[in-house]
Amino acid sequence: MYYLIKDILTPCSEKEALQSKDSAVPYVAVLDPKKWAEARDRFDMGIDLELDPSDILETKAIVNYDSLTGSFHVPRRSDISGKPHKCAFALDEKGIVFIESGTYAADLIRSIQNSKKWKLPSLERFLYDFLEKMISKDLRLLGGMEQELGLIEDRILKEEQEQFPERLNEIRGDLLDLRVHYEQLIDLGQELEENENGFFDHSNLRYFRLFTERVMRLQDQVTSLRDYTVQLRDLFSTRLDIRQNRIMTVLTVITAIFMPLTLIAGWYGMNFYNMPELTWKYGYPVVIAVSVVIVVLSVIWFKKKKWL
Repeated sequence: MYYLIKDILTPCSEKEALQSKDSAVPYVAVLDPKKWAEARDRFDMGIDLELDPSDILETKAIVNYDSLTGSFHVPRRSDISGKPHKCAFALDEKGIVFIESGTYAADLIRSIQNSKKWKLPSLERFLYDFLEKMISKDLRLLGGMEQELGLIEDRILKEEQEQFPERLNEIRGDLLDLRVHYEQLIDLGQELEENENGFFDHSNLRYFRLFTERVMRLQDQVTSLRDYTVQLRDLFSTRLDIRQNRIMTVLTVITAIFMPLTLIAGWYGMNFYNMPELTWKYGYPVVIAVSVVIVVLSVIWFKKKKWL
């Protein structure tokens, strides 16, 4: 897949893309590793290293003598902890080439082709739109996580959450992956804005600054949500402690109520010969009545003290 960056992304052939170097119209190419190996020399970027998408572990940019190379390691928004999207890239002032085994970069480029029209087309503007497409759904994604955390908080406060919510750990793990991803995107944006090789027009460097600032705001939101997950974990632990303390209080009160009855039972269990109650015909019902009175008075007392 080859495109020319005009007022819209215009499909073209490889020959037209390579000839565009002489007409100052930048190009975009998407190749699989095999085609890149065959066509690499024709792009004349002076790249000696192999760009293998299967070895990508992070998002980064590397400044070379005649080019800028790098990679994208992008978590899938539908399954952040799952298998990520991976692609490599190489660019100079004449255009950019994406190397991938899948279709991630190609899908983003088709989306740009269908939705973007530029008054001042440039390689910098294309890169900004490409990077912006990468994070375009993240604000909604983080908003959904915040709503889900709010529901978990409500269940905890209403004591409807009996067990520790495992979803809380899943969200926290996803936020950690996103935080790392945003840190790498910030480094990438700053590397592009640095423009060490002078590939980009100085007046267009603002695009990379705008992108970096937007990612920083997303990173701040991720940090806030991670703090929220810690607060919810502490809240659940606190509510669990309160529940256990309440149970212990009830058990303690019950024990305190029946301690006098235990004393009475132990007292009359001694069966001394000169205990007049043993031969008194009203002794048994009186002991029962006294026991009931003790229980009732104890309950009234504990309720008055708000221990029950």
